[in-house]
Amino acid sequence: QVQLVESGGGLVQPGGSLRLSCTASGRIYSNNVMGWYRQAPGKQRELVATITSGGTARYGDSVEDRFTISRDNRKNTVWLQMDSLKPEDTAVYYCNVFQSGRRSEYDWWGQGTQVTVSS
Repeated sequence: QVQLVESGGGLVQPGGSLRLSCTASGRIYSNNVMGWYRQAPGKQRELVATITSGGTARYGDSVEDRFTISRDNRKNTVWLQMDSLKPEDTAVYYCNVFQSGRRSEYDWWGQGTQVTVSS
């Protein structure tokens, strides 16, 4: 019943900016972590950024100081502001929601949105 819908990907020149958005719908409880992961061709999926419901953010080493993650708990929406983009940022970006509780835990993924950084 949980669905994640991403938007905001596209083509941008090196040094440019993009903002990704992801909205989750369904039976999601407030105790969760939302985030972004990316996967380039021939490479494994890697952490980009995550943020807890309390606002604590975590970034991958390659994007820290360039990307900023934020969220709105009431809207179940997470954003990723990407600045100073580099060609190596080119990848499919996936939205993720991780939810843990006393009895179970869940891990949901969006379909992915393509980000291409090229001149």
